[in-house]
Amino acid sequence: MTTSLKALLKELETFGASHDAAHENRASRMLNITHDTGEFLAVIVRAMGARRILEIGTSNGYSTLWLADAAAAHDGLVTTVELSPAKVAMARANVTRVGLQDRVHQVEGDAGDVLAGSADAAFDLVFLDSERTAYLAWLPHIERVLRPGGLIVVDNATSHAQELAPFMQALRCAPGWSTSLVGVGKGQFLATKH
Repeated sequence: MTTSLKALLKELETFGASHDAAHENRASRMLNITHDTGEFLAVIVRAMGARRILEIGTSNGYSTLWLADAAAAHDGLVTTVELSPAKVAMARANVTRVGLQDRVHQVEGDAGDVLAGSADAAFDLVFLDSERTAYLAWLPHIERVLRPGGLIVVDNATSHAQELAPFMQALRCAPGWSTSLVGVGKGQFLATKH
């Protein structure tokens, strides 16, 4: 990780905390992952050798930077989906500031539409940090676009456990999946496809 990337991550952590404290409307907040969640994701990407990563919920690109920097070690690409044009623009600027634009494909639009239009087994890793109540409806497409041996990582698994309970239970009960709840950040739910 370059010094400029470390500096930008620190800047975005400070910005996210102060910005979110000043805004009550969830849609306008950054809602970034925690620093230790970023480290966790980077370790997973590097350990898996993940080259095709789908991130749902870009926000200002904080988590995207962690994923893209780790994916760069394997000549990987992060496809990141965000509905808010303002957040897409912020993320684009942040990714460009540290020269990771060749490692990130930004998609402005609805994640359900992106999932529906993605090819089978298109991704090694899917990171969900978006509209938690939509995940269960997206699950058939998530299962389809994830390669065998691929991994789903879901943020906010303990901080918003009740919202995520139906989705997590569906994967826990589904044949061909192994799951784990990890106490990093706001809780990470992991599911791997056999």
